[in-house]
Amino acid sequence: QCSACFINSVQDTMDSILTLARTEGMLFKFGSGTGTNLSPIRSSRELLAGGGTASGPVSFMKGYDAFAGVIKSGGKTRRAAKMVILDADHPDIVEFINCKVEEEKKAWALIDAGYDGSFTGPAYSSVFFQNSNNSVRVTDDFMRAVMDDGAWETKAVLDRTRVVDRYQARDLMRLIAEGTHVCGDPGMQFDTTVNEWHTCPATDRIYASNPCSEYMFLNDSACNLSSINLMKFVRPVGDDPNNAEFDVVAYKAAIRTLITAQEIIVDNASYPTPAIEKNSHAYRPLGLGYANLGALLMSR
Repeated sequence: QCSACFINSVQDTMDSILTLARTEGMLFKFGSGTGTNLSPIRSSRELLAGGGTASGPVSFMKGYDAFAGVIKSGGKTRRAAKMVILDADHPDIVEFINCKVEEEKKAWALIDAGYDGSFTGPAYSSVFFQNSNNSVRVTDDFMRAVMDDGAWETKAVLDRTRVVDRYQARDLMRLIAEGTHVCGDPGMQFDTTVNEWHTCPATDRIYASNPCSEYMFLNDSACNLSSINLMKFVRPVGDDPNNAEFDVVAYKAAIRTLITAQEIIVDNASYPTPAIEKNSHAYRPLGLGYANLGALLMSR
């Protein structure tokens, strides 16, 4: 497995929900990050076909979080890299916004009771949602409603014409802001802008991103990511060690070589699901970035 970042899909079936858990687990095992928009899963306000009420995406997030916590990325010490996204018009959006805040307060209570509050200590490892980045997906319509102090409606997943709740958009925005202040989550993704900048708009919408959100593309896809250490291209000029220039020609040559190598890797790598393999071969997403930009600027 050579790709670093993945976007997975999920459908409103138990088979799909559990298949996602397996796919994520295997990705974490090999050191990769993954993101999924859970909005296709019916809300806890909707009924099951056989009677009773659905669990809702936030309940299933607890299971995904537990797997992410016990499967260290690539067998190393860092936690799994995971992104969870929910659309702002999903009926469980308030529960989603607050879920990590409530768990954070539980951790504080444990720390006050004497438990170790370090990143890998028992206080945080005993509460949910510590292994993922949570993001609310909002549209321009939502942001306009916030600016105009307008109403915002959530709609049932199975029947998109049915309004489940009606809020003031500013109240939801306030909850997002307060949650971010307390524990850093949820973040926000701007659905309208993301899809306006879609590089393959005739295929499908972009619903999700990888954990760091630098890769936004189709569901069931992967990005082959790499980076170039900029400090390797700083060359001394003359005898003065403080007189150096950035070797642009060598840098361009490195970019050409690395992009070619990444392109070769696409066809020769393995992938966790047939759908991701198909899309990787068809769309060949590559990402080449840089490292040590701060050091380069300071050295100049």
